[in-house]
Amino acid sequence: MSKLILIIAIVSSPVMAQGVDAHWPPAAKNGFGTSNSLASKVWFTLANGVMTEVFFPTLDMPNVETLQLQVAIGGKIEKEVEDTFHRVEPAPNSLTFRQINSAKSGQYTITKTYITDPRRNTVLIRVDFDSRAHAQLSVYYDPSLNNSGLHDTAWSAGNVLLAVDGNKASALIPSCGFTEVSGPAKGNVVQIGRLKGTQCTLALGFGETAAQAAGAARLSLARGFEAVKREYEAGWQRYVATLPRIPKHQRQFNMAAMVLKGLEDKTFRGASIASPSTPWGGGPNANEPTVSGYHGVWARDLYHVATAFDAMGDRAAALRLLDYVFRVQQKRDGSFPQNSWVDGSPIGGGLQMDQVALPLVLAYQLEHNDKTTWAKHIKPAADFIVSHGPRTDQDRWEERPGYSPATIAAEIAGLVCAAEIASINRDASHAKKYLDTADHWAENVENWTVTGTGHTARGYYLRITEDNDPNDGAKMEINSSSLVVDERKILDAGFLELVRLGVKDPHDELIVESLKLIDQMIGVKTPVGEAWYRYNHDAYGETPDGANYDGRSGVGRLWTLLTGERGEYEIAAGDLASARKRLDTMAAFANDGLMIPEQVWDLERAPFRFGAGTGSATPLAWSMAQFIRLAMNIESGRNLETPKIVWERYVGSRAKTQRRKAE
Repeated sequence: MSKLILIIAIVSSPVMAQGVDAHWPPAAKNGFGTSNSLASKVWFTLANGVMTEVFFPTLDMPNVETLQLQVAIGGKIEKEVEDTFHRVEPAPNSLTFRQINSAKSGQYTITKTYITDPRRNTVLIRVDFDSRAHAQLSVYYDPSLNNSGLHDTAWSAGNVLLAVDGNKASALIPSCGFTEVSGPAKGNVVQIGRLKGTQCTLALGFGETAAQAAGAARLSLARGFEAVKREYEAGWQRYVATLPRIPKHQRQFNMAAMVLKGLEDKTFRGASIASPSTPWGGGPNANEPTVSGYHGVWARDLYHVATAFDAMGDRAAALRLLDYVFRVQQKRDGSFPQNSWVDGSPIGGGLQMDQVALPLVLAYQLEHNDKTTWAKHIKPAADFIVSHGPRTDQDRWEERPGYSPATIAAEIAGLVCAAEIASINRDASHAKKYLDTADHWAENVENWTVTGTGHTARGYYLRITEDNDPNDGAKMEINSSSLVVDERKILDAGFLELVRLGVKDPHDELIVESLKLIDQMIGVKTPVGEAWYRYNHDAYGETPDGANYDGRSGVGRLWTLLTGERGEYEIAAGDLASARKRLDTMAAFANDGLMIPEQVWDLERAPFRFGAGTGSATPLAWSMAQFIRLAMNIESGRNLETPKIVWERYVGSRAKTQRRKAE
């Protein structure tokens, strides 16, 4: 028997249900919240008019599948997800969200306001139910404690719904009380309780034991929703007051900054996760604690978040993130894991050389160049790059091995920055080795990644070459697809990293010609502005008819951060007007909760709106960081994260030479 059938069976008389498979909810969140305090280690997400994953006590540990309301009205049972129209209202200067769900029948409206208690591990939901007819309101709570849905033990004690799995426990208590509650059960459980009132505060507390969880929920209720809300919002308002003022999109800017702040773990400081979501459910089920979704830490994404913090003037936050990468994630050989849980335990086993290089660029930018950092972290990573690069086992899209322009750009920049730190620490021999290697790779990046057999006179940059010969017509299998394509036919805009990181002039002929081809092959004009695919033939996205990505027949959609990257290129090229349009487009990609997604829909047909978010990770930290960085760079008139020392070596020096020749 499926969980759906059991849910239908229990609505007239609440009991406990045991379903077969658990499934993580949709990844397209339009709300994400936590307090701006370290004492409260609980985070909530919102989607489709209800609360979805709740994380506790760390940001990689989801404990809830969903919490929604059921309405018994006119002889039938209606649920918020299926039977209401949803909208969300984010507060202007706080991670406070209000969901307004209007019945499709027109008979009632449910308004819910979400916060967390800054002093303890409790999510508080203020429920206001307005009905034109007699109706009965129930809470439907589906716990998935300990990052798994199949091993919960649940029971009730008076007005408290309790659930436990190992050392994770939850307690749901309504301020108005229950008239009837579900009974005990084990497995993939659902808890239901009928509410006594139509205006009520729900407290969902967490702890290592049921007693701790219930204690947290009771203490939060005792303080009262309004008192807790004032403290919660004051914490975020103080943070927003420190943010820069920008002439446009201030509200979106503030939300992006708060989300990035909220995505840093409160136990493992500096561990900034990629997204509080699991795109397309993460697999066939969520029964076991094996799925990490995007709630892991990638050094690449963390670099982008750190540069956004630094651009906003929050260097302390940026340094925490860098310290985490070095102190927690870095391996003994100097490299970094593909990604990790927040405690640093590796998840993926791939080697991505840009993730080894970008922390070195960040260390230079943040002036983190002391002797200990040099000896324990910078030097081992730089030595690893010299001995293993420029080839990478995986590109920045975590898929193909070979010679990638984007990866090589990061490696060159990382080595030049490491050489400067070596010089500061009076290690001339290593400084020379790093610079010699970087110079050699800068001289050969075109030989390795530009095909001369293509559409333009001089050729164009490829996404990646399997070996160091871009003209040999090697065949490449598209990741998550059975399609095999000549590598000369696969393009992306990763070569723009050569400009952003200071290796190539934005007006370089190959860069300009390659961009023209990119716009023809993978550019799309959406109703809100231009967007780009990661590369042609990409398979990481919904199926052709819009169903969930299944790992076999997906179609890559448009990536929001690529619009921001194009804007940064235009800043480098001196075209601020175009960069401002890119910022407008990125803001328009955000949903009603101001969350910027990973991907947006690329077609003028359902199931999604053209130019709006898909079922991909939302919010994506990298996208939110790219928006912030683009906004700050526009205000500065230059790309703040471009390492000056790299630009001076490869672009500035050439410009000086050309001027001297002209004279």
